[in-house]
Amino acid sequence: MFDEAGTVVASARRSVRETRAGPRVELPAEALVRSLETCLEKVRRELGGNAARVASAALATQRATIVAWDRTTGRALTPAISWQDRRAAAWLRRLEPRAREIATITGLRLSPHYGANKLRWCLARLPEVRRARREGRLAIGPLSSFLTFRLTREGACVADPANAGRTLLVDARRGDWSPALLDAFGIPRDVLPEIVPTRAAHGTIAWGTRALPLQVVSGDQSCALFAFGEPDPEVAVVNFGTGAFVQRPVGWMPRDRRGLLSSVVFADRARTVRVLEGTVNGGAAAIDLVADRLGMRDPRRALDALPDADGPLVLNAVSGLAAPFWRPDATSVFVGRGTPVEKLRAVAESIVFLVAVNLERIDALAGRTRSIVATGGLSRVDALCRGLADLTGRVVTRPAEVEATAQGAAFLLGARAPDRVGDDFDPRDGAALRRRFRRWRRELDRRLGA
Repeated sequence: MFDEAGTVVASARRSVRETRAGPRVELPAEALVRSLETCLEKVRRELGGNAARVASAALATQRATIVAWDRTTGRALTPAISWQDRRAAAWLRRLEPRAREIATITGLRLSPHYGANKLRWCLARLPEVRRARREGRLAIGPLSSFLTFRLTREGACVADPANAGRTLLVDARRGDWSPALLDAFGIPRDVLPEIVPTRAAHGTIAWGTRALPLQVVSGDQSCALFAFGEPDPEVAVVNFGTGAFVQRPVGWMPRDRRGLLSSVVFADRARTVRVLEGTVNGGAAAIDLVADRLGMRDPRRALDALPDADGPLVLNAVSGLAAPFWRPDATSVFVGRGTPVEKLRAVAESIVFLVAVNLERIDALAGRTRSIVATGGLSRVDALCRGLADLTGRVVTRPAEVEATAQGAAFLLGARAPDRVGDDFDPRDGAALRRRFRRWRRELDRRLGA
């Protein structure tokens, strides 16, 4: 909860644990709804009499996570199938001859991480989803659409441009579902939500005896870009979360994106804000996964430095390699021996390396990035920010408030953006780190057959 000055005045947090089984990554959809309802009530009670002054609400979610639900009862018919899920990757290969067409229409890559393939899998494989479709009860789409439907009194079945775009079914220039892509994936138009502007009347949320207007719905990374006001086209924002996401605003949708994505982060009737984007699947997810396998209970305490010159390297392909390589079948591997701490630090270093590759591609298309802003929970690890500054030769600023998604959502609701005050990591002599980066890149190219 933010005041008009953009200051946090109340907060609540409730974790919902994902489950992993091979390529499958899921979250319990009903538990997600309960978690939000619980947090809303906790914050309302914490505010006491000031709860009556709350004016509006925003919702930000993982973008390519999808849910199918019953539009008559609102009950989830599937888990929330995570953006990291790759269960139907094999089927997607039949669309590879149309990969260029799909990229031209959507600004994205043909990848199992996006929603279309997951939606198709649910329609083809799950009896309860098929039954709801036959009976005219089915709704299916982004996680944001399901949560909006369940949280609003009106049961709004809508999708904002950022989350809808991550289904791989949207014509990015028209801002609506693409008939050609719906046909390619076998998705009927009538089960999808209506695409509406980022800032719009999405419905109202129960707030005690009041109805609180839900005025902004967007993606987590999309909101993060607005954490400190209108985005600067010469500044790259790196959000270190479950994955790591690199964004830089651009005013056009380039045809040759050199393995990057072109994403819509905000759209209303007046304007559309686009970014060049690079995605790294294995951010905090990679650190937590490796720490768990190594039996380390408090991994963040070990990340006070990156590996030394002789430490092991890691090819970080948790949930596959994303931008700019796009190899969903790639698997992680350590190169060289090391202690558990050295291996964990190598994972952190690999995140820096993957971010740097994406920044190089962005610079090639949009000109040199002037500086970098690092946000997200994992940005609290000094070694990541310092390593990124040393490797890229740019100042990396970590704001005092790193939870950029919530801060950006507040700005889009009308709160004042905070000053970008925090820690500056000035680039030092990064010669040793750059040598390790070149070694890492040669090893990665060799294993990818580049």
